[in-house]
Amino acid sequence: MGMTEGIVDETDRALIAELQRDATQAYAALGKAVGLSAGAAHERVRKLRERGVIRRTTVDVDPAAIGRDVLAFVMVDSTVWMGDSADAFAAIPEIQEAHIIAGSASVLVKVRTSTTVRLQDVLRRLYAIEGVSGTQATVSLETFFERPVSAD
Repeated sequence: MGMTEGIVDETDRALIAELQRDATQAYAALGKAVGLSAGAAHERVRKLRERGVIRRTTVDVDPAAIGRDVLAFVMVDSTVWMGDSADAFAAIPEIQEAHIIAGSASVLVKVRTSTTVRLQDVLRRLYAIEGVSGTQATVSLETFFERPVSAD
């Protein structure tokens, strides 16, 4: 059981859902939506942040609007355990996510670039990571949807 599992109640879940819908709303509006005062809502959100349930507040940007039209998922093969290589993957800014996985590959990364030529450059940089022995890229033609983790 992870550190944050099992420690959120229904009110916390409702607060999280409201924040995911609009993280810019005032605590008064947030509280009203879940049946709390502004002060109580603020305190609960503070505790959710403190406990790591809410990891960060960010902006959801349309990748195409900023010229990141190419989305690819890359399976990375390796000759060594890649569990200590997080920093090497994080150093490649086009990588949005990196996951150690079970199966034939070692790591799965989600990459967004402006062109396939830039994707090729990312693959080249992946090969420069110690232990990487191969990649298999799958380019997405269309994204039906992407959504945040639901608190429900």
